[in-house]
Amino acid sequence: MIEVELGASWGMKLEEELNKSYFKQLCEKISLEYLNKRVYPAASDIFRSFHLTPFEEVRVVIVGQDPYHGEGEANGLAFSVSEGVKVPPSLRNIKKEIANEFGVELSNSGDLTHWAEQGVLLLNATLTVEADRAGSHQGLGWEEFTDAVIDIINRESSGVVFLLWGSYAQRKGRFIDREKHLVLSSAHPSPLAAYRGFFGNNHFSATNEYLRGANQREIDWTV
Repeated sequence: MIEVELGASWGMKLEEELNKSYFKQLCEKISLEYLNKRVYPAASDIFRSFHLTPFEEVRVVIVGQDPYHGEGEANGLAFSVSEGVKVPPSLRNIKKEIANEFGVELSNSGDLTHWAEQGVLLLNATLTVEADRAGSHQGLGWEEFTDAVIDIINRESSGVVFLLWGSYAQRKGRFIDREKHLVLSSAHPSPLAAYRGFFGNNHFSATNEYLRGANQREIDWTV
């Protein structure tokens, strides 16, 4: 059985969710997938985003769809790859937008751990995927779990910035209270959509402006 260890703060906030029958069934299904197939990320990284960004430190939420499905790519953080791994197209466009917004040159790294450690929850809607089969673990129950994560942040925090790129992420965030939080939406950074509104959205500088106005430290978006 996969080990569900979220850290103290998330474990307490999501205790009721973890005890629901759908979640227990989900864990059984995913455990069998890991036993019988190649599944990403590594089982030890499924809940990595929660460990790097405890509940009380969440200041920004970026919603992805599901993990990268190529060998060595997924590392438990939405849009991120580990050091030394080739930067995927969507992340390459994210880095390009950051470079344009702040007028900086960025490294060749695709590791977003630095963001997560500053309070950016990099949350995929689906936390696992079968190798080379995009979307293969959708509909197993992960979406209900990550809806609960977003709901907890929405209800029990305030002043969080939600970055919703593409229609899937926007549907995921449709119940967020816009009076309590800042919600920024645009096209997805994938090569198919980036030129239809992702480039030039200024989400990263807008996030920092909002945080600055709330007397919170800005995010260092450099990668």
